[in-house]
Amino acid sequence: MNTKIDFQENKKNLSRRRFISSCLACGACMAISPAIANGMVGTPYSSSINKKVRIRTIYSLLNIVQNQPDWPNLGFNFGPVIQNINNTLKNEFPAFEFISTLATVQTDAEKILAEDVNNKIDGYIVFQMNCKARVVETIAKSTKPVLYVDFQYGGSGRFLQSNSSFLAGRQNNVGFVSSSRVEDLIAAVKSFEIPVKGGSMSDFVKAINISRLKSTPTPGNLFCTPDKLDNTLSVDECRRRLKESKILAIRDQNVLSAKPIMGIPLEYVPFAEVNQAWEIADKDEVKEIANKWQNKASKIEGVSFDELQNSAAFYLGMKSVLKKHNASAITISCLKGFYGNYIHAYPCLGFHELANEGLVGACEGDINSTATMLAFSTMTGRPGFISDPVIDTSKRQIIYAHCVAPTKMFGVNGPTNPYNIMTHSEDRKGASIRSFLPIGYLTSTLKIWDKTKEIVFHQAKAVDNDPNDRACRTKLCAEPLGDIEKLFTQWHTYQWHRVTFYGDMKEQVYEMADSIGWKVVEEA
Repeated sequence: MNTKIDFQENKKNLSRRRFISSCLACGACMAISPAIANGMVGTPYSSSINKKVRIRTIYSLLNIVQNQPDWPNLGFNFGPVIQNINNTLKNEFPAFEFISTLATVQTDAEKILAEDVNNKIDGYIVFQMNCKARVVETIAKSTKPVLYVDFQYGGSGRFLQSNSSFLAGRQNNVGFVSSSRVEDLIAAVKSFEIPVKGGSMSDFVKAINISRLKSTPTPGNLFCTPDKLDNTLSVDECRRRLKESKILAIRDQNVLSAKPIMGIPLEYVPFAEVNQAWEIADKDEVKEIANKWQNKASKIEGVSFDELQNSAAFYLGMKSVLKKHNASAITISCLKGFYGNYIHAYPCLGFHELANEGLVGACEGDINSTATMLAFSTMTGRPGFISDPVIDTSKRQIIYAHCVAPTKMFGVNGPTNPYNIMTHSEDRKGASIRSFLPIGYLTSTLKIWDKTKEIVFHQAKAVDNDPNDRACRTKLCAEPLGDIEKLFTQWHTYQWHRVTFYGDMKEQVYEMADSIGWKVVEEA
């Protein structure tokens, strides 16, 4: 059975204060009425313990109805999701008592722990519902067993980074679930009986690990469509070209010089320069580009032609700034610029167009990822897809998700894959792209990490595109080559972004690292 932890959005608005107070008053998850089907997925678990196992379920989120941009998206209603999970746990574990609570920041977690001194709580389940809420680190400091659960396409970024930190620190009281199957959550919850019966924390975590490994599929058919990298540059020639190139970074209104990254010149320019270039973009050329995007898109959803022209003007503005500075790559702190009223269009469609032309446009002012994209696109002639990855053990997949993606993953002269034009996902504004990337091919995912002179690297077979409305628009699903469990371990060090290329770039990655005296870290 493949029941998912999922939901249907509705218009019901459940206030945060009312939710918390009623949950604390009832003590057993009855704050939300059981409007969704009873949540049963199998025979209820029969406990062998005479006492009630008391578990506090903590939903780590900003608000019941999300009131600011973050994954899953602005306006997202968590009420049905929480109701479904609460009902499922209650029905599957009639001998357990689940006390449901919301928490956003460290002080919320501290209050929960202080209240629970006298509440005889046996353990905690922390659901990471979006990325900005941070409570699990505080809960993990308790002496109680903790199950940490990713609400996928919601809290995945915070989950990956916090969980890998626990793994690195050998936090012996925290087990985790990163799965879209509710059965995997249920299997992990059974482990709370172990410490109640006198077992150790390490036994608790080990049992969760065993249940996760048991439910993770064995590797599928990893044969990939033949895809030879032709006409790649030598490392020496690539490095020579990189030294003659430049990255422009736009993070604020300051003009700054900076030291090169991996030999690539780096220059900071202000928002105002790009904004001015956007303002003076040629109107006829703007209309022509907007028409091209409109005609080539398989579907346009929620984006007006005026917004397409706005994005086209920003693309022309970025291109003129690149030419002015003799640069090949640009990265913009787009959310800061857009919400701070420094820029007036999202660069998503413009970044996509730059990538298809052999240039680089990278999100969120991420210089390491920009350097990764520039270095290996220069070497191979193929663009990189910067993403916020998600891991789903139930499918043995890593999903690369972002609102910017090329549509020519095999290079400027390669085939173009279909795409939709949609709003930017987190706030449902502007224009971005859902690119339906080719499947069946080997991908190489990497990231330059200048701080420690390393290149982090893994490979996977592209197997699907996920159209889920939560989180970023483009979602390339891939099956990792290697150990998916190891893939959970590096996110606290190298942060969330990764850059995915089509093709087997392992040889090129090692040659580049050897040439500059860096180390390759294979994360799977």
